[in-house]
Amino acid sequence: MTEPHRPVFVLHDHRKPSPHLDLRLEEDGVLRSWAVPKGMPTDHRHDRLAVAVDDHDLDHAGYTDEHKSIADHGWWQLVDRTERRFVFVLHGERDVVRYALIHTGRGPANQWLLHRLKDQHP
Repeated sequence: MTEPHRPVFVLHDHRKPSPHLDLRLEEDGVLRSWAVPKGMPTDHRHDRLAVAVDDHDLDHAGYTDEHKSIADHGWWQLVDRTERRFVFVLHGERDVVRYALIHTGRGPANQWLLHRLKDQHP
């Protein structure tokens, strides 16, 4: 029996032009991407700005260079989705963590908040 496809995720650690993380989630044959200037939230009290950026090809999931490394990778699981919010679980190399991306509804359409959920049990 073949194992079902699990969509990949990757966290790219960028050093230039300024340090930030890129969160990339495989969906519809591409990597949906958000730049997270202050890094992933470490607890539920500190949300992070996540700016939606252009989609990337799937082969970009393994890409590295002198300015970009892979901070974490694995697969992700969708828990819930609406037009303004989606909840997902990252199954990474180091940890399994539940997050929500929440559209701010203010300012540019590409601005989201990345929230680490207090309840980590899906």
